[in-house]
Amino acid sequence: MSIASLSAKLIRKARPASSRSAADGKTASGRALQKGQQTKMAIVDAALNLATQFGLEGLSIGALAEATHMSKSGVFAHFGSREELQISVIHEYFAQFEQAVFYAAMEQPRGLPRVKALFSNWMKLVAEEIQSGCIFISGAVEFDDRPGPVRDALATSVQTWLAAMNRSIVLAKACGHLPADVDEEQMAFEIHGLILALHYEARFLHKPGSVERANKGFANILAHHGAPTVS
Repeated sequence: MSIASLSAKLIRKARPASSRSAADGKTASGRALQKGQQTKMAIVDAALNLATQFGLEGLSIGALAEATHMSKSGVFAHFGSREELQISVIHEYFAQFEQAVFYAAMEQPRGLPRVKALFSNWMKLVAEEIQSGCIFISGAVEFDDRPGPVRDALATSVQTWLAAMNRSIVLAKACGHLPADVDEEQMAFEIHGLILALHYEARFLHKPGSVERANKGFANILAHHGAPTVS
């Protein structure tokens, strides 16, 4: 036995029973909290999977209980309401979106390379969502005329993302990759419009060639706003 392990053993023996039981209780409480957080995250993941297929309004405690092999009361215990569950799903979807699209693009140099990376990463995600669905788009249809915390969470997520796209265009102007008089809001609006059109044509209308047309549309936007052909 090493000196360190022997010392630890002696300390455990010398420690008062009340101290040991308090520490043991604290450890057990920590493990229970960690397990609870893991269970809640598993429920959110399952809810996100359901929401991409059936929308946020398609979420139900019963469907989640079946998907997670839990009781309805067990699922409900982790969320105070269905609304809280929906908001948790929105936050998780945005966190994954941010990681896949925004943070991956930050590895590129500032300026036009980053704008292009944001669009490219967004397109990769759209290619997956053509099969599964996009919560930002389906959620906008479900909650566009329904004020409340769920709509606020959706709108804030989309506004945060569009603000990031705007900033990337501003930086491209500052780097000299775009003319100084470019309207970043207009350019971001046009890029966002491409994504919405792609979802509609590819997912709803099942029109072949939609992805290629979206990429061509992005190239046209860059050219229209004065981006150099090679950057």
